Amino acid sequence: MIHLKQPLVLSAQSSNVASPLFVAGGQQRRASGAGRTCSGRRLSARRISCASTEEAVGVSTSVTTKERALTVTAIVTAQVPTSVYVARGLDDIQDLFGKTLLLELVSSELDPKTGRERERVKGFAHMTLKEGTYEAKMSVPASFGPVGAVLVENEHHREMFIKDIKLITGGDESTAITFDVASWVHSKFDDPEPRAFFTVKSYLPSQTPPGIEALRKKELETLRGDGHSERKFHERVYDYDTYNDLGDPDKNIDHKRPVLGTKEHPYPRRCRTGRPKTLYDPETETRSSPVYVPRDEQFSDVKGRTFSATTLRSGLHAILPALAPLLNNSQCFSHFPAIDALYSDGIPLPVDGHGGNSFNVINDVIPRVVQMIEDTTEHVLRFEVPEMLERDRFSWFRDEEFARQTLAGLNPICIRRLTEFPIVSKLDPAVYGPAESALSKEILEKMMNGRMTVEEAMEKKRLFLLDYHDVFLPYVHRVRELPDTTLYGSRTVFFLSDEGTLMPLAIELTRPQSPTKPQWKRAFTHGSDATESWLWKLAKAHVLTHDTGYHQLVSHWLRTHACVEPYIIATNRQLSRMHPVYRLLHPHFRYTMEINALAREALINADGIIEEAFWPGKYSIELSSVAYGAAWQFNTEALPEDLINRGLAVRRDDGELELAIKDYPYADDGLLIWGSIKQWASDYVDFYYKSDGDVAGDEELRAWWEEVRTKGHADKKDEPWWPVCDTKENLVQILTIIMWVTSGHHAAVNFGQYHYAGYFPNRPTVVRRNIPVEENRDDEMKKFMARPEEVLLQSLPSQMQAIKVMATLDILSSHSPDEEYMGEYAEPAWLAEPMVKAAFEKFSGRLKEAEGTIDMRNNNPENKNRCGAGIVPYELLKPFSEPGVTGRGIPNSISI
Repeated sequence: MIHLKQPLVLSAQSSNVASPLFVAGGQQRRASGAGRTCSGRRLSARRISCASTEEAVGVSTSVTTKERALTVTAIVTAQVPTSVYVARGLDDIQDLFGKTLLLELVSSELDPKTGRERERVKGFAHMTLKEGTYEAKMSVPASFGPVGAVLVENEHHREMFIKDIKLITGGDESTAITFDVASWVHSKFDDPEPRAFFTVKSYLPSQTPPGIEALRKKELETLRGDGHSERKFHERVYDYDTYNDLGDPDKNIDHKRPVLGTKEHPYPRRCRTGRPKTLYDPETETRSSPVYVPRDEQFSDVKGRTFSATTLRSGLHAILPALAPLLNNSQCFSHFPAIDALYSDGIPLPVDGHGGNSFNVINDVIPRVVQMIEDTTEHVLRFEVPEMLERDRFSWFRDEEFARQTLAGLNPICIRRLTEFPIVSKLDPAVYGPAESALSKEILEKMMNGRMTVEEAMEKKRLFLLDYHDVFLPYVHRVRELPDTTLYGSRTVFFLSDEGTLMPLAIELTRPQSPTKPQWKRAFTHGSDATESWLWKLAKAHVLTHDTGYHQLVSHWLRTHACVEPYIIATNRQLSRMHPVYRLLHPHFRYTMEINALAREALINADGIIEEAFWPGKYSIELSSVAYGAAWQFNTEALPEDLINRGLAVRRDDGELELAIKDYPYADDGLLIWGSIKQWASDYVDFYYKSDGDVAGDEELRAWWEEVRTKGHADKKDEPWWPVCDTKENLVQILTIIMWVTSGHHAAVNFGQYHYAGYFPNRPTVVRRNIPVEENRDDEMKKFMARPEEVLLQSLPSQMQAIKVMATLDILSSHSPDEEYMGEYAEPAWLAEPMVKAAFEKFSGRLKEAEGTIDMRNNNPENKNRCGAGIVPYELLKPFSEPGVTGRGIPNSISI
């Protein structure tokens, strides 16, 4: 979606100048600043006068014996077409004849004589001397009443991006009333139905002016579509489908993937495209490129130039084979300095068969990693040094950092307090082997140096668990059948020190039983001898790869990207553009559907980047379905409830949370952001809903929430934890959860990817060798005893895998130049109501204060999980950022 956004100027005051023709009811442009075009460039725009009335933009009426007509000038600002197409000449001629856009003004009042809609006022807009500007003169009866909507029919053969429409009376631009459009208008040759654009005044369904009630309903019917036929790219139809397009069995039978969104594989729904099914499998949808998403969900030109998953994949496929000879086709790095060389010397890019450098293939996609050798014309693939490595190149090797990152790293949302002991698996022992954990009381108490018993440590909230045992154990044998990879179920227990930091006590690795082998499991500790110490390092590598896979597939992809798409679909299908809840949520959905479509096309698809580089391989997205079915709940997506559910917080009598770990950077900063969002949502709801009855009686809101549950998350529709959307308090909680997940949660698990995983030994995406003591084979143990570092290097990702992942994470961690950060830009509808505008200003101010609070926390030496020698300060929840890979900034939406 492309917005004409402008920065909020907190000191700006809207004037209250009424037009002699129009009542500027809630119509106001953004405060002084610059708007955005569809190319991402900013538009300068003066402030438009606004009157704080309950009227929509309207025509003044007077009681006279003879009705007079008033001249209204409509000025349409559009994006100048840049492409050349077959019918462009015909369109240019159409412009010369002054018939580019047909505008219709719709009165918000019914005709008192007939009780029907008033006759609409029509006029053609013609091109002016000012590029991208069109103008229409219309004669409007004085009794027409307030204008509630403008209909636009595009006479061109190609779609047009319209920025706004101004209605001016008497030639006095100071009276201009602006309809913010910021949308693509299809050609009438694609669809003869005109587009409807409503005033920025927000209305609950029961408050809709009678003259536009029918239009409000008709617009929603258009957006829902009929559920049939293949979608066309000019359309704006939102509908649901299962994830049945990840594989292409017609092309390769090995690319068949299970359908996600069924009883066997529960999953959120995606946007329906209506493509035909494959010949091989009637359940699988054929793949195509590009993938349909509703037109206004697509990237701006700026965003499209800075992110393209398909171009990344094709670029990697082109460059990696060319690099293979330079890497000597080696499966692993020979020593750690060879890994370091990726950030210093780089890899020379070979010359292709046409005499050009391979950098031409990939430079446009990941320019940060393609650099010219000084004083030459040659280029190298050289990666930027990740901040973690830059601050302390040995930190990844230490237990303290291993533990710290569970609280302040890339995946700080999985650790939980240990509340039951002994630890017992919930899986069927007849299938997987004995349920008892190898992490015994004796081992844990020994590693606590006898300071307390396990029971005492649990009572004092000192023991914590990272548990990837039951979720991964059913996949161990299947993953081991994949080439060059292995898997265990794992558990890691941590102890909370007196200083407030975590220390790992023990790691358990488990291989389930099979028809030919019994269950194998072992507890590893950081022993006092060299052998135990190296086995501990190998065990940590396995845990890190489990955490990396779960982070990417569940914490990131599932809980943000996949679970949010149904909210977007339901919002567009059931909430009118003039509904206040639609206008609150709209900025939080920017680009997400396009990102998800691109992910299905090139990242999470069969043989895509995720399957090629991460240990689950072809089971990757299936695993995220398992996690969705087992653990996802809407109510615990709320940060406070998530912390309580994991035992990391308790709610005091005064309602405030008390953290089990006082210095928990993700939770500390996250609660700061959560509280700001919730206050903003509460202020907003209070303005539009005066009572719980208003919420319960909102028919669009009721249909929206019902559809989120029964269609968007249909496989979970009967769960008891869904909140009921019938009170103001519940509505505020629902909205806060959605706004938090799209902003703070996603920022916390996404924008630090290169900082922490750009040095892949810190977060390996695959471990390719079993730990030597599993089989205790003489040859493996002999090699391990002689060269343990070599065994570790052979276990880590190959050179090809490492380069692929590092290049991908560089892109996924980057902010686009047209990023819209939470609290930075105000929607026109918010500025149209003084109380809502004031509430947003407070929200923006709280986020700016949060920046300073986070800086102070990062500089406080008592906060040892975010401040210390060589430690990367926790900035992932700092609200604002500049473009690029910065490790901070909270965009409104899941925009990457």
